[in-house]
Amino acid sequence: MKKILIINLLLLGTAIIMAQNPVGIFSSHADIGKPKLSGNASYNTDDQSYNLKGAGYNIWFGRDEFHYACNKIKGDFILTGNFKILGKGVDPHRKIGWMVRANEGDDAAHMTATVHGDGMIAMQWRRMRGAHMRDPQDEIFTKKSATEIIQLERLGKVFIMRVANAGEPLQEIGRTDGIEMPDEVRAGIFMCSHNPDVVEEGQAWNVRIEQAVPDTHNGYRDGILGSKMEIMNVFDGKRKVVYEDNGRFEAPNWMPDGKNLLFNQGGSIYTILLTGGTPSMLNTGAAKRNNNDHVISFDGKWLAISSHRDGMTGGGSTIYYLPLSGGEPIMVTDSTPSYLHGWSKDGKEVIYTAQRISKSPIYNIYKKPISGGPEVQLTHLTKGLADGPECSPDGKYIYYNCTASGTMQLWRMKMDGSEQTQLTFDEYNNWFAHVSPDNKWIAFLSFPNTIDPTDHPFYKRVMLRLMPVNGGAPKVIGYLYGGQGTINTPSWSPDSKSIAFVSNSGPINN
Repeated sequence: MKKILIINLLLLGTAIIMAQNPVGIFSSHADIGKPKLSGNASYNTDDQSYNLKGAGYNIWFGRDEFHYACNKIKGDFILTGNFKILGKGVDPHRKIGWMVRANEGDDAAHMTATVHGDGMIAMQWRRMRGAHMRDPQDEIFTKKSATEIIQLERLGKVFIMRVANAGEPLQEIGRTDGIEMPDEVRAGIFMCSHNPDVVEEGQAWNVRIEQAVPDTHNGYRDGILGSKMEIMNVFDGKRKVVYEDNGRFEAPNWMPDGKNLLFNQGGSIYTILLTGGTPSMLNTGAAKRNNNDHVISFDGKWLAISSHRDGMTGGGSTIYYLPLSGGEPIMVTDSTPSYLHGWSKDGKEVIYTAQRISKSPIYNIYKKPISGGPEVQLTHLTKGLADGPECSPDGKYIYYNCTASGTMQLWRMKMDGSEQTQLTFDEYNNWFAHVSPDNKWIAFLSFPNTIDPTDHPFYKRVMLRLMPVNGGAPKVIGYLYGGQGTINTPSWSPDSKSIAFVSNSGPINN
């Protein structure tokens, strides 16, 4: 009885230590398995990165030794991050990555997605407490040179590991089920030296834990997940969360002053400092049902919005404009639905997508003077969808996405609708071409090919990608859980170095 009591007290002591050591987004961090040398975890608030130090003989056989930063979490989730081991190191099998663990015991069932010091990557697991470790090919590992992005997803009883080199789409390298894992688990990042007499060091950044929902979930009708406002340097891919809310907000615009972001939430328009804080509501007068289509004019003086009118066709989305500082909106489009996406360079016209055949699934692109006059149809699809039109900073082209080729791809045309040219040709469904202020780059959102080309739903694994403005091979700059509302409107910083966007997640149980 005394031995049992001592063991229980030791386990309780470990739990207390972990509970009292929050770091970054993680509620606790501690050594697991009592390694000979102590490890540590620290958080850099400036770039929201983690520094991990860990010793330990290994994460293998029937017990483990390593340093672990984790949260308690229930249900389905997606773990994504960039990882790098620092220095030359001692053992080529030193490792860093993601781990999902049944508990903090050194012999606990767990699933690990790891990259080793020699570049080897592996999905490894212990099916039940005290069992010997396994990997998909029984110790035949996969190598992927320069891999730094690791994703581990829990989908019911199935665990899926995906990896990518910088700039590439994630590739699935393994999945398994049958692990004795409770509904509530520990999920987090780890470091192990694979040598009991050495402490190794690594870094992790763009660390995201995203609580997912089933694919059958409808973002409009079945409730909402929380939202994160993020900014990203598009050239190094480093992300920073600047604001979070348990409700839904969408579609940030970078304000002309370079210091604030504008976004919509609950039918209203808000601004918030890049440094965070409390959002300020913008006065939009009688327009109180604003959606995620809001665009700032090139001269920085005006804000165009889409807001719904009751009793109108297709939900009544109507385009208005008002001073960027706020005021009573002036109606531009009487016909509905009309969904704003751009201004002309001279600020005299707005560019939008609209449905003009009642109850038809066909949407085309139009433009109309803000001072009045007839709208001009620019695309003439007889089926499918053209959407997301945005004028280039030089005023020569409109960039947009369109299903004319069968999938949703990026296109451009001249301002009069001529010379319609396809720019992307891959297997993804590509939406919302946002041109950088220096007219050199396009940032856009890519959905998997399992999504209907005409749909841009909430709550999917999506990518942010970057390509030259005249076309060329896109590269991935961000992996996130989002979709509708992530980047519907122009969101480049004035210096053409960064973009703002929204990602989504359910509550994490810490």
